[in-house]
Amino acid sequence: AIVMAKIFETELIRLQCYEGLDATSALYEWNYPKQLLYIRLEEKERRTKEEIEKVLFSEQFLIKRPLLEAIVKADHKAPVLLIDEIDRSDEEFEAFLLEVLSDFQITIPEIGTIRARNRPLVVVTSNRTRDVHDALKRRCLYHWIDYPSFEKEYNIILARLPGIDERFAQQVAAFMQQLRHEDLLKRPGVSETLDWARALMEMHRDYLDEEVVMETIGCILKYQEDIQKFREEIWKDHEKRATYFSSRG
Repeated sequence: AIVMAKIFETELIRLQCYEGLDATSALYEWNYPKQLLYIRLEEKERRTKEEIEKVLFSEQFLIKRPLLEAIVKADHKAPVLLIDEIDRSDEEFEAFLLEVLSDFQITIPEIGTIRARNRPLVVVTSNRTRDVHDALKRRCLYHWIDYPSFEKEYNIILARLPGIDERFAQQVAAFMQQLRHEDLLKRPGVSETLDWARALMEMHRDYLDEEVVMETIGCILKYQEDIQKFREEIWKDHEKRATYFSSRG
């Protein structure tokens, strides 16, 4: 999504999904403190109720959340709307989102219907913590992003961590490639690779050994069951353990 926004020279708008996310948080809400202040000021001017309400529920008191912001800004140039980790939201919100993305219009009772002149470019991501509804999938072009190859992960480490020793980067990449072949609850991704390598650099390490792996395994495995399995099963297998300390340079 970030690259798309750069290529099309447009704005990136992000909606981060989470459990309990509702329409208000994704669409809009009224700025109540500002409205109350306005009412008090206008009462001193002895404005009528009708005059106050006419301004009170106007766009100047409207807080635009990501979905509304994407629709409004599409009047000029279609932005890129990133809906990140849709699987973390509730199914009810997913159904609501499907309705919004079908028409790219929102009705605000106090203002009216707001339509996008140019449809935003929408990117929806999911980590498969739950299945996304088929109705949403039908409206998407599906693309699976797999774990990177050794060469790609090695190059990512070099690009994101300037100054890292090349041989050390090879060791880290090879270790992660091997670890992902294990039967784990959650296999570590590239973000864990970078976090781990960065932590090791902060510890002034430029090579992997058994001691540092055991000290820092929590950087890459985020479930206690996986850590326990690694320490008690995988690491006690001497032949398997040896495969973790190869580099492919």
